[in-house]
Amino acid sequence: MEYFDPISMFIPEVFHLELVRFVEVSINSLKNPTNSGLPFDNWLLPRVIELTYTAWDLQPFAQDCGWDGPPFRWDEERRFLIRCELDAAYFHLYGIERDDVDYIMETFPIVKRKDEQKYGEYRTKRVILEIYDAMAEAGRSGQPYQTRLDPPPADPTVAHDGLAG
Repeated sequence: MEYFDPISMFIPEVFHLELVRFVEVSINSLKNPTNSGLPFDNWLLPRVIELTYTAWDLQPFAQDCGWDGPPFRWDEERRFLIRCELDAAYFHLYGIERDDVDYIMETFPIVKRKDEQKYGEYRTKRVILEIYDAMAEAGRSGQPYQTRLDPPPADPTVAHDGLAG
């Protein structure tokens, strides 16, 4: 059975491509909080692709973003770390101070409760703050932020094998 998407009937493909170009231009104008010396999209895009491209039906989107490989395997721990890196980077991009990040993280009581039940601590907050601090140190030291992910985001070894079936 083919999936029917009523929204796509109203969004022409041209709009989709223009939206991708708009986001690309907007992201390229941002200062990279990871101090990698590269445009922010070079840091952001691999993380977004790995998080979003997890099924073959998203292949056109992945190709629009420059990815020609297979979709990525769903790995909860990798996804958690990628989301934490993105959260920390966006806190930096918006100029949010560490104490404010700490406060903001406390406004997610359901995440906190679930983390404490599962891990005995508010792990999401701790990891976001650790990554936030590592990015801040990268900015102070002039050294690039080093991801915790091994292999790095969007590495082909964490994608599915084979062709669309």
